[in-house]
Amino acid sequence: MDLAALPDQAMHFVNHAGHVFGALADFVQAAPDPGAAPRTALPPVAVDTVGPQTTAATDAFSFIQLFLKADVVGKGVMILLIGLSFVSWAIIVEKYLRLRSLDAKAEDFEQVFWSGRSLDELYNGIGLKPDHPFAVVFVASMREWRRNFEGATQVTAALGPSIRDRIDRVMNVTIYRETSQVEKQLGFLATVGATAPFIGLFGTVWGIMNAFRGIAASNDTSLAVVAPGIAEALFATALGLLAAIPAVIAYNRFIAQANHYAGRLEGFADEFSAILSRQLDERSK
Repeated sequence: MDLAALPDQAMHFVNHAGHVFGALADFVQAAPDPGAAPRTALPPVAVDTVGPQTTAATDAFSFIQLFLKADVVGKGVMILLIGLSFVSWAIIVEKYLRLRSLDAKAEDFEQVFWSGRSLDELYNGIGLKPDHPFAVVFVASMREWRRNFEGATQVTAALGPSIRDRIDRVMNVTIYRETSQVEKQLGFLATVGATAPFIGLFGTVWGIMNAFRGIAASNDTSLAVVAPGIAEALFATALGLLAAIPAVIAYNRFIAQANHYAGRLEGFADEFSAILSRQLDERSK
């Protein structure tokens, strides 16, 4: 071994070891922290896949969009059903308020009628403008009663049946006319309740036909193609039910109230006819 060359070899080894340890130190400094989040070459891009897409899908199936996307026939069916619904609700509100008012006025009139006041005094108090069916029947009967005694001081027994018959006829005609006014427009509710579901069904069938035409034209049976047409079709059915259900419920309720009111009116007419018949017997003696 050459002892003279040992210092040079040792220095070379030391220099080489220094380079190795320096490179190792640089690698350790560049290594990521185990507790830190891993780094990527590109920063992550936040993509909102819920908000805008979900909002757009919801807007596409809103009631306004379903109406706008329908064809002429579909829009005509929808407009007709919406119009029927509005008219039905107007009739419902009007009939509710009117029947409630008639019941209150009937109660007040019956209290006054059976309070012991004379018929002539009550007739003069009501005047020539009665504002509810009970008063109308009373005024019509009293007018016919007075007409039979104009210019006559005594009524014979032979004239009694004819006078009763005329008064009863006047009462019956007046009751029929007044009850017809009470039941007026209820037939429209019955018609809406019976026909609106079928109009909506027609719109549904038409919408489904259009949906199948769209499928055939696009050769695509995905949900994105089928769903809009089916939604438009079912929207017509919903409008039909929306118009029919309140109309049927209101018709059944109001027709029952009108029949009850007509029964009260006929009962009052029978009692009033009995009072007039009793007075007629007293006058014909």
